[in-house]
Amino acid sequence: MLTKRIIPCLDVKDNRVVKGINFLNLRDAGDPVELGARYSDQGADELVFLDITATIRSKKTIVELVERVAERIFIPFTVGGGIRTADEIGLLLRSGADKCSLNTAAVENPDLIRESAERFGNQCVVLAIDARRKSRQGGQWIVTVKAGSEPTEIDAVQWAQQAQALGAGEILLTSMDADGTQAGYDIELTRAVAEAVDIPVIASGGAGTLESLLHVLQEGKASAVLAASIFHYGTYSIAETKDFLRQHNIPVRMV
Repeated sequence: MLTKRIIPCLDVKDNRVVKGINFLNLRDAGDPVELGARYSDQGADELVFLDITATIRSKKTIVELVERVAERIFIPFTVGGGIRTADEIGLLLRSGADKCSLNTAAVENPDLIRESAERFGNQCVVLAIDARRKSRQGGQWIVTVKAGSEPTEIDAVQWAQQAQALGAGEILLTSMDADGTQAGYDIELTRAVAEAVDIPVIASGGAGTLESLLHVLQEGKASAVLAASIFHYGTYSIAETKDFLRQHNIPVRMV
């Protein structure tokens, strides 16, 4: 059985890690280089670095900062935020990233997924989907872009399927309704996407308790969990998280 991955997320703004609720009311959480090194040393399985204001400001991901983080970590490293071309992916991969996350640019130009996968391999291409419930009653979710600030008419589940067909190797799925609330992941959303595709789905948005991670891995059928606040502010350590999951028969890599 494949092990489930525990992935801390560094949401970066102005060279600092920040965290808010629904991408708003951001507060400082520390230095990305120091936090990345800490999580690598603690036994995190991977690290995700998202320049959360790059697309809004039409600013490219901060290559120098990516290089500094990459020098300090020894785990797979995904970078996203403001990436608009396959050439930029190549630059980030040369700067130390192992994978790159596409979001707004892929929605605007889906062929970017295919081009990037052909040039660098499917394993390097992560499609980030920021999804929001279409209505409180229905089980449908729409894709949002520009750090969740602009809704589209694209169905999130269908977009995940299209991305897989174009060559994406992984889906980073964030519930915009749950993000930063620490009230639990959107299990229904995660399961709907995980059942619709054959590539790994990383659940993101809403981590608050160790039980919430357990539920999205079991009931949501996620391949990995992304979390920020619970790690940044010391609520739980990577070791505590893995011990808890192991006790509940979730296969995880030993710390």
